[in-house]
Amino acid sequence: MRLSVLDQSVAVAGRPHDQSIRNTVALARHCEALGYDRFWVSEHHNHPTIVGTAPEIVMAAIAATTERIRIGSAGIMLPHYAPFKVAEVFRVLDALAPGRIDMGLGRAPGSDGRTAYALNPAANERPEHFPSDVRDLIAWVHDEPLVDRHPFAAVKAFPQGSTAPEVWILGSSDYGAQVAALFGLPYCYAWFFSDGAGGERAIDLYKRTYRPSARHPKPHSALCVWALAAPTMEEAQYHLTPRVLSRINRDRGIMGPLVSPEEAAATLGPHDQARVEKIRRDTFVGTGPEVTARIVELKDRVGVDEMAVVTWTYDEAARRASYTELARASGFAPLS
Repeated sequence: MRLSVLDQSVAVAGRPHDQSIRNTVALARHCEALGYDRFWVSEHHNHPTIVGTAPEIVMAAIAATTERIRIGSAGIMLPHYAPFKVAEVFRVLDALAPGRIDMGLGRAPGSDGRTAYALNPAANERPEHFPSDVRDLIAWVHDEPLVDRHPFAAVKAFPQGSTAPEVWILGSSDYGAQVAALFGLPYCYAWFFSDGAGGERAIDLYKRTYRPSARHPKPHSALCVWALAAPTMEEAQYHLTPRVLSRINRDRGIMGPLVSPEEAAATLGPHDQARVEKIRRDTFVGTGPEVTARIVELKDRVGVDEMAVVTWTYDEAARRASYTELARASGFAPLS
């Protein structure tokens, strides 16, 4: 099974934000050593829980300290930016790590409306241009002609080279699936974002409407799930507790850093325990073999080519250990 990692540089109570960013870079090296296929970083803005705001910069840092693992954005929120500038950034990234760069693109703002406007005063007009922006990006990063009579037809993205970023479309709705199918691009559905709601439909739509491209004659799909593994179920559930509280708080519009398992457990006491137990039950949590079995079952049931995992923990060592457990259970890391 091809297994990859999504990291979001999550804030943790009592830990400086800069440490969260450095932990992301260190985790990439750890996951490369374990044999993971890709390491993707996300883009969020004005978010007290997720402090990864500039994935392209983090990608450059990871490129400088790794040798094999593919490095990607999950994703660049395209409405915030001019496509040409994104093309230039990713051409530079590809120069730093030739043939290892994934350019994952998203249409969502990764923020609230006011923050989106602060990033780009024309952001409200950009989402409707998403398909044409994707089209132009594909051309620019591959040094191919833009469409006839394009106003920027003479403009080229440098540096050029013999390799190019692999373009992905990311999403949690049918829209992204349709755009990916239209341009013949790989597609990854954020299963963790909606607990899978609409995921099977989006993947089916992507496959049914897929238009083969020169680089991708066949559809290529992936799912990203939230998962946590530990030597025992009891230990895994212990480390899951801050994430459970974060999920419940998110539903109430409350964002903040992860707190310790003990503080999270005490805070969860007055909450609806049925809701708490449902989150625990629906999350991919347990021993390495248990979590891996659930990931494989979902992969086979939905019929995707790859899986990716995102994990939040208060204890950074527990997060690294979780990826180690999954790598061993998946068979691409040594047992000792």
